[in-house]
Amino acid sequence: MMIQMKLPRCKPEEQHVSSKSIFNFIKAIESEKLEVHSFIYLKNGHVIAEGTWSPYLKEQPHILNSLSKNFTSTAIGLAVGEGKLSVEDTVLSFFPEYMTEEIEENMKNLKVYHLLTMTTGHDQDTSPFFKKSDDWVKEFLDVRIVHAPGTHFVYNTGATYMLSAIITKVTGMNLIDYLTPRLFEPLGMGKITTTSCPKGIHYGGIGMKATIEDIAKFGLLYLQKGCWEGQQIIPEYWVEEATRKQVHTWGDENDDALGYGYQFWCCPHGAYRGGGAFGQYCVVSPEQNAVVATTSGTMDMAKILNLIWSHLLPGILESPDRYQTCLDNKLSSLYYEPSSSSLSESPYINNWSGKCFDVQPNEAGITTFSFDFSEGKYQYNFWDAKGKHSIKIGNGEWQENNLTFLDEQITAAVNGVWRTSKSFEMTVRILGTPFCDTWTCDFITAAARISITRNIRDTSEIPGLTDVALLPNLVGYLVEE
Repeated sequence: MMIQMKLPRCKPEEQHVSSKSIFNFIKAIESEKLEVHSFIYLKNGHVIAEGTWSPYLKEQPHILNSLSKNFTSTAIGLAVGEGKLSVEDTVLSFFPEYMTEEIEENMKNLKVYHLLTMTTGHDQDTSPFFKKSDDWVKEFLDVRIVHAPGTHFVYNTGATYMLSAIITKVTGMNLIDYLTPRLFEPLGMGKITTTSCPKGIHYGGIGMKATIEDIAKFGLLYLQKGCWEGQQIIPEYWVEEATRKQVHTWGDENDDALGYGYQFWCCPHGAYRGGGAFGQYCVVSPEQNAVVATTSGTMDMAKILNLIWSHLLPGILESPDRYQTCLDNKLSSLYYEPSSSSLSESPYINNWSGKCFDVQPNEAGITTFSFDFSEGKYQYNFWDAKGKHSIKIGNGEWQENNLTFLDEQITAAVNGVWRTSKSFEMTVRILGTPFCDTWTCDFITAAARISITRNIRDTSEIPGLTDVALLPNLVGYLVEE
């Protein structure tokens, strides 16, 4: 049984950090409406500040998206340390069963190093090609290399998948199984999960889930050059190679233009980071002996980093102050307010409460839906081939639900308000993910239309990135009694 160990806690001033700087960091997140779900700030190996915005849960694993890449890079480092491979090995040497004249000509110069540094020579991410078949290794090997490997940086999630496939080849284990006794158990992490391709190989580049504290532990391990409680978990040379600038990157004068290591981004102030779409970050600052971890659901990821640079790191350099009470009060009251409206309820509420609507054909297979607005306790019901599903809707509060959408098990906090006398709006925060959906139900005489939107733009071109399907818009017609 895996034992989860908690990191030590103390007040910011005990580590010579300004409480006011952390308070201002949180205020800036809220004023910018950045949809951060949780954060942890480590200084000198101690948690000096942490916060989770309710209804999100600190203990619930969160989708990491491309922050998964850093765990996959670590697995390669461990395998190199065990003598199972070298970064100079060619990719084709691990997959002789795929060898054809065309593939050999295309891939002959591609090395593990190029997968790690995203310099495979492709002119685009290879992962969208994986949708062509169930054999993702073959699809990768078939994508034409147009630049000499090592000369051209392109962010390539497909390259990280190939690192995961190589781990499976050389160890006989999937990525998570390989990492569990070598990384997760020594650090006392919780159960880290991920997604797999049709062949059972873990995605590698995306798909992992971990708690905010486990993200922070991972950053601390790298900050300590791979050492944990006196035990060398990752070879120190690998930490140094993985986190230094190996290749030039693209971009203007921003954090993405400062270089790339082995799946780690180089940052200002001598820092480096792992990062995932929509604000999943693990920022390590050796100069300040600090780690900042975040989970989020925002399209404007760069603003989170900017606030770390402008508030948290300068805060380390300030003289300690006595702003701790304000900070404690703020951290204990982090909360996303449920939606509100000047209209308490619709005057036509009885026209629709408890009534069933037959649904037009849709990809989710939903056949019927209904609302129950009785006695202020709201509930949405829908039926499909598996029967009835119900969603409890908080009225002025968040109502937690464990749901099955399109065969996916999710936990969601739901709130609903009347926007107009004929329009009811539900906010569905899918916990442990970046996603917050808005369901707008417009009642039109004897019909109802439910339109669903998501805070995050469509990412369906990247297999596995969305992780939680978006239900389709629905049109239903009132069933005559």
